[in-house]
Amino acid sequence: MRITLAQLNYRVGDFEGNLSLIKRAVSKARGEGSDLVIFSELCITGYPPLDLLENINFLKKADRTLHNIAEECRGIAAVVGAPVINTSPEGKKLFNAAMVLSEGRIIFTARKALLPTYDIFDEYRYFEPGREFGIFEFKNKKIAITICEDLWDEQPDENYFGKSRLYTVSPADELAGLKPDLIINISASPFSYTRIRVRQDIFRGKALKHGIPVVMVNQTGANTELIFDGGSMAVKKDGTILHQLPFFEESVFTFDLDELASGNGSRETSVPGHTELIYKALLTGIRDYFGKSGFKKAVLGLSGGIDSAVVLCLAAEALGNENVTALMLPSRYSSKESVEDAVILANNIGVKYSIISIEEPFKAFEEILKPAFSGRQADVTEENIQARIRAVILMAWSNKFGNILLNTSNKSEAAVGYGTLYGDMAGGLSVIGDVYKTDVYRIAAFINRDKEIIPQQIITKAPSAELRPGQFDTDSLPPYSVLDEVLFRYIEQNKPADAIISEGFEKETVEKIVSMINSNEYKRYQAPPILRISSKAFGAGRRMPLVARF
Repeated sequence: MRITLAQLNYRVGDFEGNLSLIKRAVSKARGEGSDLVIFSELCITGYPPLDLLENINFLKKADRTLHNIAEECRGIAAVVGAPVINTSPEGKKLFNAAMVLSEGRIIFTARKALLPTYDIFDEYRYFEPGREFGIFEFKNKKIAITICEDLWDEQPDENYFGKSRLYTVSPADELAGLKPDLIINISASPFSYTRIRVRQDIFRGKALKHGIPVVMVNQTGANTELIFDGGSMAVKKDGTILHQLPFFEESVFTFDLDELASGNGSRETSVPGHTELIYKALLTGIRDYFGKSGFKKAVLGLSGGIDSAVVLCLAAEALGNENVTALMLPSRYSSKESVEDAVILANNIGVKYSIISIEEPFKAFEEILKPAFSGRQADVTEENIQARIRAVILMAWSNKFGNILLNTSNKSEAAVGYGTLYGDMAGGLSVIGDVYKTDVYRIAAFINRDKEIIPQQIITKAPSAELRPGQFDTDSLPPYSVLDEVLFRYIEQNKPADAIISEGFEKETVEKIVSMINSNEYKRYQAPPILRISSKAFGAGRRMPLVARF
């Protein structure tokens, strides 16, 4: 039997577009002599559809699209993911389902049993869990179908609590008892740089544990803040990954099922390094956020610092340098070198730029507020005014020319509130809001891997907001090498302060960082969408009360 893995980039709610993608893949697979083509979880609707699942017209269109695909499946079968109505009077109104389509009809349906509610997932809000497990016969093979989390019931957890068994039932165990020849898993598994190896190990472990080959198809592309890396794979029963599809690319790949038993075919493919994965993920996130929203052009504030430099390079690569504009907005505190460095970078990339001084509006605000602020020393208020003037100019440019404003704040800053609400936190998309400062430096080095694009002086100079004389980030924050280590443990690993201190970090430093994180939730609540590249991004993946005392 020949099987095709169809790793595609869907758009949520674009039924016509998704149908076209699926039909082309079916046609290609048929032309390659494939018997079965496999698509990803909820491919018909795009993932995640969220509250669109509560719209009856959305569900009707999904059903019509499903039947259109079934009509295409002549001389070939397909596994597709879609929501289906729960006809029982009990439970949620929908199932997250995988259907096998053949000769114009649905010949088998599997319902997702494990519905994640952690991190960015909230599937139990919409779906009823499947409670029955079965297999179907096709081309003299017995095949089991699972959906994403159904094979993630056992996983290592970097959370402080250390739980690995997340559910009370194991669909893989239930299905293995039925002696299938193959387990198929259709997934919509978002990218996280800490989970690529984990995902591989989970599917390898399931194949090895049950002595059954596993085939997984994951979607690629991005929808809003979620980025999907693809990485679909075919795993032998001994846990060897025989085929793995590319990361962050569409791919339609056909192979013989016998290869999983014989071992013929390509060997395991290597996984790109940590920084390269993040770089490719961010490019995908920018490209699809703009492309799927119907926008083409971006604008950002280029300060001469490393954060805006990295975002500019990413945007130019993702959108084309002709579609990106950099605004340099110096104040009386901006160093001559920062402006010069920004100009060199813009010229290196070939993007349009303008230099607009904020000195005159800043003076105007000082004059206007002088009576109200009489007798008070200048403080962070005046610093924030500068940041907000810049935001007004950037948003004016966005309005006038239709450019989306890219936010350039990093995760380290967002975590501790080192940013100005309605100032440098403004934007339509936060590009590196899930990237720690230490990783921003690594991305800069990756960008410069072949030649110097980002001037070396931008990378080596001490970080500064340049909002007052002699200001440096370390005036308010610990060194980023320390800060990021503490942040990772507190945010990603959910470790309490005392556990972090026990690892050798200074007590006063840890308590200060934790206090800053907890007291700045209100700022993050108002931030733009953040491209997610970690297992715990701010936004939908980390929901904290704004008013709390813990």
